[in-house]
Amino acid sequence: MFQLTLRRRGVSDQAVLRTMEEVPREVFVDPRDRNYAYRDSALAIACGQTISQPFVVAYMTEQLHLQKDHRVLEIGTGSGYQAAVLSRLCKQVLTIERYRTLADGARKRLEKLGYYNIEVLLGDGFDVPAGAGDFDRIIVTAAMEQIPEKLLERLDPGGILIAPVGPHQGTQTLVRVVRTENGFDRKELVDVRFVPALPGIAREL
Repeated sequence: MFQLTLRRRGVSDQAVLRTMEEVPREVFVDPRDRNYAYRDSALAIACGQTISQPFVVAYMTEQLHLQKDHRVLEIGTGSGYQAAVLSRLCKQVLTIERYRTLADGARKRLEKLGYYNIEVLLGDGFDVPAGAGDFDRIIVTAAMEQIPEKLLERLDPGGILIAPVGPHQGTQTLVRVVRTENGFDRKELVDVRFVPALPGIAREL
C-alpha cells in the first residue's frame, strides 16, 4: 500500500520506490507517531522541526537522478530519514544539521541501522566547510528564501541541486538547478511547505 500510494502520486523510479519500502520510516519518527509513520503527511520531530511526508521525500529523491557513484550533500538532517533514503542510492552522503540534538540522534540512528556511508555533521548549511569538497548532487530540506551562490558553486559540472525556495511563512516552490557548461539551468517543480532554513549553528538544542 505504501508503494502504491507513492505510485499514484506520480513517483515511478523503481529504485526509489524500492528504497522507500526498505528504509524503516518508523525508526525516524517520534515514538508517539509510529502508528502514523507511513501516512502521507509530515510529522513533528524534536527542535521544532519535521520529517517530510513520504511523497515529498520520494519525489525529491527521484528528481536528483542519483547514480551509485554519486556524492551527495544534504542541508538539514532532521531525524536522518532523507539521508537514509539517499544513502541506499548513491556512494556517500554528507548531511549537515544545525541542531546538536538532531545531529546526535540521527547519527546514532543511522549507525544502528548500519548505514555507514553517511556522515552527519553539526554545522551551518549556509557555510559548508571548504574541506568538504564539491558534490554531484545537493538537496536542501528546509525553505530558503533564495539559493546561496556559494552553495551552487559546490555543484560539480552536470550536478543537480534541489531545494524549496520561497518565503519562510507560507508556500514555497521546489526548484531544481542543473549546473551546465554555460551556468545554471533552473526549473520550478511543485509547491511545498517546509520549515525555514536558518544560518548558523543553533545555540541550544
